[in-house]
Amino acid sequence: MRIILVGMMGSGKSSVGRVLAARTGWPFHDNDALVERATGRSAREPLASAGEAGLRAAEGAALEVGLTAPAPAIVALAAGTILEPSQRRRIADAGFVVWLHAPAGVLAERSVGAPHRPWLDGDAAAWFAAASAERAPQYAAVADLEIDSAQSDPDEAADRILGVIGDR
Repeated sequence: MRIILVGMMGSGKSSVGRVLAARTGWPFHDNDALVERATGRSAREPLASAGEAGLRAAEGAALEVGLTAPAPAIVALAAGTILEPSQRRRIADAGFVVWLHAPAGVLAERSVGAPHRPWLDGDAAAWFAAASAERAPQYAAVADLEIDSAQSDPDEAADRILGVIGDR
């Protein structure tokens, strides 16, 4: 069993992943650590040195490391991995996929100020609204379970995920 957490930045993937790991005893592989393991660089460096294309390449490499980690495991993926069709197929086939989402204003509030997210320096809520609208159908297409993280704290989300997995 591999639980794969997808969603926009600020949706709660790291928080929910840590709770799931504590409850199950399974290893938790968070995107930033996966990027470092895959590339030998911090999650900020690919964007700074090679722009968005460099960031997407690093996220793709991190995705492969996360999706091939020995099961059982919990894996939180970068939000942008959903944009690439081949990566979407890998995500859908690699485990139980949970899409965490929240309204754009909530995502902006949770994410603004992170130094490796320069695209949020302007109107973050507008960026999240546009990006969420573009990506929502793609997240929905791979998700086995959808959770509104604005309506559930990480403990409640973990309860729901473990309940659904237990029913299978």
